[in-house]
Amino acid sequence: MGEKFFEYGKEETDFLKNSDEKMKELIENTPHIYRAVHEDVFCSLVYSIAGQQISNKALETIFNRLKTLAGEITPEKISALTAEKIASCGMSLMKAQNIFDLAKKETKGEICLEDLKNLSDDEAIKQLTSLKGVGKWTAEMTLIFCFERKDILSFGDFGIKKGLKILYGDDVVKKQNFLNMKQKFSPYATIASFYLWELANKRA
Repeated sequence: MGEKFFEYGKEETDFLKNSDEKMKELIENTPHIYRAVHEDVFCSLVYSIAGQQISNKALETIFNRLKTLAGEITPEKISALTAEKIASCGMSLMKAQNIFDLAKKETKGEICLEDLKNLSDDEAIKQLTSLKGVGKWTAEMTLIFCFERKDILSFGDFGIKKGLKILYGDDVVKKQNFLNMKQKFSPYATIASFYLWELANKRA
């Protein structure tokens, strides 16, 4: 089965081009952006929690060890381990405990991650951030890359802020100015995020 990508097209890009001249120029000078979608919400959250404040290379090593230890990354397999065993894959005990707690909550029916897909953006973020180890940024990235929500512009994302600064200048990332930009790009702020990330990466 081929990799699934976030779907967007002319409707979204035309809206963004009409919303702002600088965004129009950016979109017209950037090829279509393909962003992979992660349909397994639990696995994606485990990956996010394990990956906090470490390099991508270290994360891949830890995640592969966990996959080998558990057999597969599912709530049932992870909750059958202990936090100490999870930590033995190379992460802190706190991260391991958060991953274990998430697995337990899902297996006990205290939360159903798949059901969050049916909630509004704000309500889904509220539910996700109630989980240990899941902050607002992680919740917002889950909405984009697992739920394919089209109206997310994350104030906590370094790449988005960098892209906005390149395009509009430093003042744009002050909270109220940022919120004004989000409003301008709404309801397709996620697609604006893709182009801002792409711009930030080019200037890395």
